[in-house]
Amino acid sequence: MTNNIEKRGGLLGVEARASDGKRTLVGYAAVWNSDTTIGDYFVERIAPGAFSKAIGGDILALYDHDMGRVLGRTRSKTLRLAEDDKGLAVEIDVPDTSDGNDLWTLVERGDVSGMSFAFRATKQEWDDTQTLPHRTILEAELYEVTATANPAYPDTTLAARSLETARGEIYQARKDAEKRVADAAAAKRRIAEREAQQEQRIRGIRQDAP
Repeated sequence: MTNNIEKRGGLLGVEARASDGKRTLVGYAAVWNSDTTIGDYFVERIAPGAFSKAIGGDILALYDHDMGRVLGRTRSKTLRLAEDDKGLAVEIDVPDTSDGNDLWTLVERGDVSGMSFAFRATKQEWDDTQTLPHRTILEAELYEVTATANPAYPDTTLAARSLETARGEIYQARKDAEKRVADAAAAKRRIAEREAQQEQRIRGIRQDAP
């Protein structure tokens, strides 16, 4: 399953807020209906509500997608996620650790200004009729959100595989639909043939009757 995890991000903005001795990073990991071109392969957008199921799970907040640099998690309520009209809103209570203190300083200085996230699409739509195919993420599993100076995009191999898989699914769906139409037509012909044979037998019986 890990091979299917994709990463997205952008300069969506992350800011530092300090209140009553608590340090909190605030920003958006994803913005709804914002088209992003993935390499030379396709254009992607995330539909509102795509993470509505996922945000109830145990999700990590990381520094630069590094699993060894945990900043918070939803289970301990040091990471809070919510969907609003704009996108997936993130709040991270920054820990008093080397990574946490370094990140806080870098965000305050503006050196780190991006947020990103890792996900696996579980429901999606593809439109292959345009110059670049368009992919809409309708529902996704969410694994982590991250603060980073270099928002990560998927490697081209994963992007190509995502597109190729979708095209294969579309092709198979079309073939299945064509087969269903052909099967229905064949069944209709068989029924018509049986009815014709039955009619001929009835006529024969009537002609033989005294």
